[in-house]
Amino acid sequence: MGADYGERVDRSGRYRIAVAVGNPDHAEQLTRTAMDVARERDGEVFVVGVLVKPQESPFALFTDEVVTRKFGGERRAVLDRAMEVAAGSGVPVSGRLFVADSVARGVLHAVEVTNCDCLLVGWQERNRESAVLGTNVDALVRRASCDVLVEKIGAVADGVEAVLLPVAEGAHADLAASVARAIAVANDARVDLLRVVAGDHEGAEARGLLSRTADQLSDVEVETVVREGGVADAIVAESERRDVTVLGATRTGLVRRQFVGSIPQEVGRRADGTVIMARKGDGSLVSRVFRL
Repeated sequence: MGADYGERVDRSGRYRIAVAVGNPDHAEQLTRTAMDVARERDGEVFVVGVLVKPQESPFALFTDEVVTRKFGGERRAVLDRAMEVAAGSGVPVSGRLFVADSVARGVLHAVEVTNCDCLLVGWQERNRESAVLGTNVDALVRRASCDVLVEKIGAVADGVEAVLLPVAEGAHADLAASVARAIAVANDARVDLLRVVAGDHEGAEARGLLSRTADQLSDVEVETVVREGGVADAIVAESERRDVTVLGATRTGLVRRQFVGSIPQEVGRRADGTVIMARKGDGSLVSRVFRL
């Protein structure tokens, strides 16, 4: 159950991206990113807030409506703050508070009942060896059937002038490219394509991949870069001169092993700018690739 807030939007099949907000310091930026993605697809944004009602607690005695009414003030304020970003933007935005026994379950339920095409969540580094990106984010990346974007918000800048897109072959590369393009179009920025190679013998293949990726970025200024060395080190170094880095998940190539594995975590931890990690939803493939 939950409570609706904001603009009532059309539910007739329009592209919909959900953005989960909890941290008031990040709610507005996450919503802006979601708006960029939605605008590119003539879609809408659905802002999700979750009130946690543990099963074994005094709160379990209350109905969801009572919990929302009596204890939802702080979460409502974050929701309202996020939706205010969209005022005058032309992007339809609505929001809802959900009650669940965990944040992850609440967000997953929200995505399911509203038939969202994509989910955007924020990530802050946690000092927990048992969790790669954080317990809730790990669960969402692993279990959500839709596309998932994980954004680590970096140093706040006045705007976006350049987006770094490390390119690779794989199921998630197209999603990463489309997100990078959406951000670039919204901010009148360029996209810098990066391919990391082991040596000169991979140069021709790298240039071919960069060319094919550039073809996907119509109406956007594109520059290409080839670097030799370690993947994470090269991405972090190149990210220093860009405002946003968009990483696509792959099983082979740029990001080896799991998407929520060592390279994205290291880039997110070390890069000063914003890092967005993109995972394409694909049923059983997702469960295999992103198993924790």
